[in-house]
Amino acid sequence: MSGKSILITGCSTGIGLDAARTLKADGWTVFASCRALQDCEQREAEGFDAPRLDYQDPDSIAHCASRVLEKTGGSLDAVFHNGAYALPGPLEDIPANGMRAQFEANFLGWHDLNRHLIPAMRTRGEGRILFNSSVLGLVGMKYRGAYVATKFAVEGYCDVLRMEMADTGIKVVLIEPGPIETDFRKNAIQQFERWVDWKSSARRAQYEDSLLDLLHKGGSSGVQWPASAVTHAVIKALTAKRPKARYGVTAPTHVMALARRLLPTRALDWVLSKG
Repeated sequence: MSGKSILITGCSTGIGLDAARTLKADGWTVFASCRALQDCEQREAEGFDAPRLDYQDPDSIAHCASRVLEKTGGSLDAVFHNGAYALPGPLEDIPANGMRAQFEANFLGWHDLNRHLIPAMRTRGEGRILFNSSVLGLVGMKYRGAYVATKFAVEGYCDVLRMEMADTGIKVVLIEPGPIETDFRKNAIQQFERWVDWKSSARRAQYEDSLLDLLHKGGSSGVQWPASAVTHAVIKALTAKRPKARYGVTAPTHVMALARRLLPTRALDWVLSKG
C-alpha cells in the first residue's frame, strides 16, 4: 500500500466527511468509518473503505480495528477520533443512563479503539492519534453539561496519553473547534427527545418559556465556520514534524482559551452565562 493511511470516525457528515474527502484527494488511504450501515454504504459508493464503527458497540470497534490493521499490514499511520454527539439539557434532568451513553460514545469508545490500535503503532515506532475536542473542552456552558463533561475528559486523557507516548514515536494531538457548520444540533435534538423528560422537570416552566426554543433554534446568531477549517488543522497535525499538542479552530476557541487563563472563575462564569 502506497502513501499514508488514516482511520477517521464519524464520516457520515460534517467534519469527518470533509476530512475524509480532502485527505483522500491528497493521496491518503482513508478508512472512513460511520456508525450507521447506510452511511458506510454511501462512503463505499464514493470509493472509500468504510468499516462500520459505533463507539457504543465494542464488537464494532474491535472488528473495525482488525479490518483496518489487516488491510494496512499493521501499518496504519493515524487515527482521527471524530464521531461524537451531544445530549443537551440541564444536568439535573440528564438521567444516569443518558450520561453513560454519552460517555460511551464520546470518550470510552475512543479509549477502546486506542487500545486496539496502539500496539501496532508501538511496533512500528510511529503513529498519530488525533482527538476532535471542542471549545467546550476548555470552558463549560449551561445546558451542555453532559457533552462538556466528555470533552473535559478527552482533554485530560490526551494530556496524559501524550506524555505516556513520548518515548514511543506516537504523537497525540487535540483539535479544538468552535462553532462549525454541521448537523450537530439536529442530532442533539434527537438525543434530548430520547432522554430528557422535561415535562416532569422542576424547570418545566423554563423549558416552555425559553429552553425548548433555545434547543431548536440556538442562541444568538453568530458566525459558523465550514468543516474545512477543522480539516486544515487536521492536515497540520498529520504533517508537522513536531505537531503542537493543541490546534484551536475558530476565533471563539482562541478567545475562550485566553479568557480561561486570564479571568477569575466568577468573571468567566458571568461571561459564559451570557452566551
